[in-house]
Amino acid sequence: MSTIAIYSLKGGVGKTTLAVNLAWSSAQQSARRTLLWDLDAQAASTYLLAQGKAKDTAQSVFSKDADPEDLVRKTAFDRLDIIGADASLRGLDVLFHELDRKKRLQKLLTGLRKQYDRIILDCPPGLTETSDQVMRAADLIVVPVIPSPLSERAFAEVVKHLGAKAHLMPVHSMVDRRRKLHATALAEHPDWPVIPMASAIESMSSKRAPLGSFSPKSAGAQAFAGLWRAIEKRLAA
Repeated sequence: MSTIAIYSLKGGVGKTTLAVNLAWSSAQQSARRTLLWDLDAQAASTYLLAQGKAKDTAQSVFSKDADPEDLVRKTAFDRLDIIGADASLRGLDVLFHELDRKKRLQKLLTGLRKQYDRIILDCPPGLTETSDQVMRAADLIVVPVIPSPLSERAFAEVVKHLGAKAHLMPVHSMVDRRRKLHATALAEHPDWPVIPMASAIESMSSKRAPLGSFSPKSAGAQAFAGLWRAIEKRLAA
């Protein structure tokens, strides 16, 4: 089992879009038993994929030693399950600090190894107690970076915090090649994967589904598929 965290210091950089589409690619493209664990109290991944209503119990696996398997919910897609987020996660940083259990998330993930081949973590933004738990637990940290100075500065802060040898994979997201600023940033990092800005990707919120499930031939779906292949290659190295 490998754990892939989708993380950014900044919000609004396409993090949830990456998490949902990569989880779908893992389950469909690679036929792997996949769990998407939504750790962000905004619950965007949960809105897109989860069936039924949550009961504000997402924090219970951390505060009450509940079994995470009890929170697993099916999605509409084969081999893809989700542990949803809800408002109870708003106090997760404080809880982790009070518990003083630095590897609590890592321990919970270990308990899921027999059930899943890949676990995708949709993480809240910021350098927090939660992000520290994620960084200890993840085999690979995928960081979406909009081609702009502020977003690139945020990525530099993540590298500084984790160290140059951390298992990081930066990805240029929400890219519009017509913009000079974007084109310049892409030229500076030609080896970074690229996810385009596209109306098809934006329509995920209305369809409540991964892009590949309803527009598999679109440029965005092909970009996510290519990124997933690169992730699998990285994990196998």
